Amino acid sequence: MACSENVCRVVFVTLLFALWSVGSSSPTPVVLWHGMGDTCCNPESIGYIESIIKAQIPDVYIYSVMLGSDENEDQEDGFIGKVNDQVQYVCNQIAANPNLTGGFNAVGFSQGSQFLRAYVERCNSPPVRNLISIGGQHQGVYGLPNCLAINSTLCEYVRELLDLGAYLYFVQDTIVQAQYWHDPTDESGYIKDCIFLPDINNAGPTKNQTYKANMISLQNFVMVKFTEDTMVQPKESEWFGFYSPGQDKKTIPLQDTDLYIQDWLGLKKLNDTNRLHFLSVVGEHLQFTKEWFIQQIVTPYLI
Repeated sequence: MACSENVCRVVFVTLLFALWSVGSSSPTPVVLWHGMGDTCCNPESIGYIESIIKAQIPDVYIYSVMLGSDENEDQEDGFIGKVNDQVQYVCNQIAANPNLTGGFNAVGFSQGSQFLRAYVERCNSPPVRNLISIGGQHQGVYGLPNCLAINSTLCEYVRELLDLGAYLYFVQDTIVQAQYWHDPTDESGYIKDCIFLPDINNAGPTKNQTYKANMISLQNFVMVKFTEDTMVQPKESEWFGFYSPGQDKKTIPLQDTDLYIQDWLGLKKLNDTNRLHFLSVVGEHLQFTKEWFIQQIVTPYLI
């Protein structure tokens, strides 16, 4: 049936406006959180990543997390401080940023990955669309070898305190890495005394349903593992796997853990709906090519 002149005109104008809106919409912003020993603006690391993204997505807004007032403080805060306070600080910074009000894609590198996941679970306002973890330690670490920090003095200080006792209260209050230190031979101590990771993994007896709901709200959760990684022990943590409880030799994949089977965080739900992705790179920790990053991360998840 033919439409009247007025109705046709309205339909035509509506379609033109819809097409114009799609064509003129700004690209989805990107939030980056760097790893241990790095800074927000290092031109050889995060700055280089920014340049790759901007070359593929002109006019994209990128916010690179910086803790403290300058890059020196930002680097120090990657070792020293309370992660829970740092995550809340970033939540506040993102909420106050007018460029991020419509939501954003988030890319974490190494420990920045689990910190961004904490943002999703605890805050997520504005919301994360795609969460990308590159070499993150989602079930924690049990070892801190090959510390690649620019500041070697800080590295040695962290090692000494972790050797002293990762779950001692003053170590937990001081050392960032202690707050995702997961001792498979002391699961009860880990759950009771580790102040960050057990909470965001819903490992305690009381499960936070908001954490699960916020994770399920993601369009995609992407985890990248480095097959020859000697920085992260065990490297299976980058895919949410870990050592079997009670020993530190045999590892089990995410799918065999209670966290997945009982779906404490909604990861099973994400997997069942094809929104949980496991990528691997042959190589050492955070060693990937520009071409890989564009093909596997930028094109499918950021554009």
